[in-house]
Amino acid sequence: MSITMETVQAHLKDAAVLCCLTRQGTVISPAELEDPVVFADLEDSGLLTLDDHVLTIEEALGTTLKKDCDGLTPLTPELVEGLAVSIKHEKTAPLKVSAASSIQVKIEKMEGITLELPMAMTDVFKGKMGIGKPAEPPCEDKVIRTVKQREYAVKEVILADETSYKDGVLSVNQDLIEQATAVDPLVKEVKVTIVTPDKRHVYSNTIMDVIPVATKVEGKIGTGITNVLTGVVFVLTGMDEAGVQIHEFGSCEGYLDEKIRYGRPGCPDAEDIMVCVDVKIEKNTGMERRGPFAAHCAGDYIIQDIREHIKDLSGQSCVDEKTYQDVDRKGRPRVVLVKEIMGQGAMHDNLLVPTEPAGVKGGHKNVDLGNVPVVLSANEVRDGGIHALACIGPATKEITRHFFREPLVNALADDKELNLVGVVFIGSPQVNDEKLYVSERLGALVETMGVAGAIITTEGFGNNHI
Repeated sequence: MSITMETVQAHLKDAAVLCCLTRQGTVISPAELEDPVVFADLEDSGLLTLDDHVLTIEEALGTTLKKDCDGLTPLTPELVEGLAVSIKHEKTAPLKVSAASSIQVKIEKMEGITLELPMAMTDVFKGKMGIGKPAEPPCEDKVIRTVKQREYAVKEVILADETSYKDGVLSVNQDLIEQATAVDPLVKEVKVTIVTPDKRHVYSNTIMDVIPVATKVEGKIGTGITNVLTGVVFVLTGMDEAGVQIHEFGSCEGYLDEKIRYGRPGCPDAEDIMVCVDVKIEKNTGMERRGPFAAHCAGDYIIQDIREHIKDLSGQSCVDEKTYQDVDRKGRPRVVLVKEIMGQGAMHDNLLVPTEPAGVKGGHKNVDLGNVPVVLSANEVRDGGIHALACIGPATKEITRHFFREPLVNALADDKELNLVGVVFIGSPQVNDEKLYVSERLGALVETMGVAGAIITTEGFGNNHI
């Protein structure tokens, strides 16, 4: 992170280290320098090495970089020009340059003097050092949208004659299990198993998705009020009629206590009750988009009935309430988070901005959209704006619960030193020419955002990394 003039005054004798990629010809100012406060941590992690050859901030300011340098590059005399002012006279004393606002020259004899000042000094003392420079506009925070998530704890889940939630007990209508087989002709059978934390040595078909239970009470996704059930997640599993697991890479059929890393962002937590919905689909459709999608629709049919019954919980107290805000932090560096998601066709797909948080209905498949970049706000992501049509192992692909509590989105949105302008989701097509096309569209989009930088993440491997 670049430093301010106030930081400069406090660290004139500390090492001068570039904070980010800096181009040849740049005149070194506070904006190009890293905060010395973080040096110790950087050295401990091996990202930074300092020695006596490194210039101090006082020495480096106003010099000109001779070549392009990466961030965290210590500035040395070899990397810059205009390092010192020289006075050519045998009886003159050295010229002293004050980093504050003046040049002090002590001369014993006024004859035969040649005074050389680098042109960069003009920038330093007139602009870069703040002399004659207009005051920076104050940092301001403007809240764009707000969403409140009210959390209701689930302590027990039972199959019953009707769906309800009361006093921590979630009852699931068992008739929904048979009804779920009718959502798509490819669905041949649906089974539901309730797995408690103390009895997890249960065999399961490959895990396709982990899905939170949440519903909109007011507003659209990313705004208003959302009711969320905590302590329970739905785990979608499946195979086809021939006994073939629905997966491509990372198949994870086996015992649930052995196959899950509990407590990770996309996983059930240690104390979560798992409602496992196992779906059997038509033979040989597991490697097509329609097969896994049918399984997700069957699981969502059961969850939607629960959503309808928890929209009005006015008579019950929530255990917690979280408030998320999309904030325009004026005066801070504008950044964008780019998330590359799977979009190779076949069984690789995702649903963007469904009607209900983490739901299926109303969502748009990124494959059908041509995998072009789509911008969501941080609030939309955190409020269930992505349903991952996962049909490969969760170890390979980010799944729905991961997006619902994505740690990187939370960290960037809450960082008061940055201005997160949005989260861009871009699919990874199968064909290389299409990869190039969507990548160029992403570049054009980010360019128009006027950001200082982009953070890029990718899920999976192989196709995405091309």
